[in-house]
Amino acid sequence: MRVILFGATGMVGQGVLRECLLDPGVESVLAIGRSPSGQRHVKLREILHGNFFDFSSLEPQLTGYDACFFCLGVSSIGMSEERYRRLTYDITLAAATTLANLNPGMVFTYVSGRGTDSTEHGKLMWARVKGKTENDLLRLPFKAAYMFRPAGIQPLHGIRSKTPWVQALYVSAAPILSLLNRLAPQYMTTTQQVGRAMIKVARDGYPKPVLESEDISRL
Repeated sequence: MRVILFGATGMVGQGVLRECLLDPGVESVLAIGRSPSGQRHVKLREILHGNFFDFSSLEPQLTGYDACFFCLGVSSIGMSEERYRRLTYDITLAAATTLANLNPGMVFTYVSGRGTDSTEHGKLMWARVKGKTENDLLRLPFKAAYMFRPAGIQPLHGIRSKTPWVQALYVSAAPILSLLNRLAPQYMTTTQQVGRAMIKVARDGYPKPVLESEDISRL
């Protein structure tokens, strides 16, 4: 399986990249980002790209892939709905539309979040935007598309959040998060579980297109 990964420098993307590099069934990983991941591996190739609203210049390098793991995301805190939609919906659909045209046999996996609003009309701005993003991704002509809605995610294996106070919280709460992952998988999963689950649905499929936290942990 040949994989394209967006968001390899983020916490979730770091975990997905780790699992892809470890999995013998993943032949190669193309990481597309604005900054290098800092990883070196025989299976990994990176493209630094400045304009995430237009991928046309990269099209010759984006063909022949089996799966895309889209792990880019920003916090909606302090953002207007217009700005958040621009950085969430517009970027995701720009990448996905390009890939659907080039790789109709591709499986596309998008990291959304617990509480995403599929009706697109709820009270929470971020949930509406994420809901529209999911809905429009599911309409694209991929072989299959899966929406991952994790709740809490515990970073493992040295993976770190880029936000210092968030990282400090993860470190101090690690024992509690591990317990939650075992006892309440609907509320907590791990970077390892997210990565392994993405690879599995890309390879084997899943009965439904939207996976909640408990589905991810079960996989």
